[in-house]
Amino acid sequence: MTYEIAVRAEAALGEGPTWDAAGGRLLWIDILGARLHTYDPASGRRTARTLDQHIGAVKPRAAGGLVLNLRDGVALLDPDDTFRWLHHEPVPGRRANDAAVAPDGSLWAGTMRYDEAPGGGSLSRIGGDGSVDVVLDDVAVSNGTGWSPDGRLMYYVDSPTRRVDVFDHDDGRIGNRRPFAGIEDGAGFPDGLTVDADGCVWVALWDGGAVRRYTPAGELDRVITLPAPRVTACAFGGPDLTDLYITTARVGLAAPHPVAGSLLVVPGAGKGLEQPSFAG
Repeated sequence: MTYEIAVRAEAALGEGPTWDAAGGRLLWIDILGARLHTYDPASGRRTARTLDQHIGAVKPRAAGGLVLNLRDGVALLDPDDTFRWLHHEPVPGRRANDAAVAPDGSLWAGTMRYDEAPGGGSLSRIGGDGSVDVVLDDVAVSNGTGWSPDGRLMYYVDSPTRRVDVFDHDDGRIGNRRPFAGIEDGAGFPDGLTVDADGCVWVALWDGGAVRRYTPAGELDRVITLPAPRVTACAFGGPDLTDLYITTARVGLAAPHPVAGSLLVVPGAGKGLEQPSFAG
């Protein structure tokens, strides 16, 4: 499979590609640049908005607008551009990281410490009414989260573990955590992930220069090799959800590859799942 450059950029820490079906556009972010990007593949139109603090994730809302996982909590951006906090909980030394919307419309929002200290991060379930349930409280770098097509399994990455784990999922509750796929030494660290319509799990490899696909049985069956070593996340987009969008980073690289920090795309890579919007 051959990648293309969707948006040439120099994001310090490009992350979180998300297809906004209602807007016909891809949302993605630069965490450390505190920038929210949009890209319309039909017209080529791009936008970039600088925020007041680091952002870990952005997702569409069912009511219109966006939900933002920010350094100091979870906020809503209304269609008229009004900003308001849904859950405000600043913690010194901690920031937001990846997030995902569950089948029931709740936001599962991850955090981590800037120094990546073990146990310094968490994964919380945020309801549309602003209710908060801490699901995991002993996390280092909370990263990729996704659900099987039937919603009965949840996949999750705490990057330093070098594993993708899987939980049983039922009505917003998870249990029976077990390893799903391990990343061998020298192949990088698992970062963001997405689940396709066949139930396969695609995971980006930080310092691995690749995206891997694992079958529902946890078997590696496909590898997309990329020139940028710090591959951060992936998601299906486009009107038919067949194009795999991939974010990359250039932070910490002495001589970054020219595409590092850009948004990449692999046309026709597979078939994605339609993603729910946040219920808030």
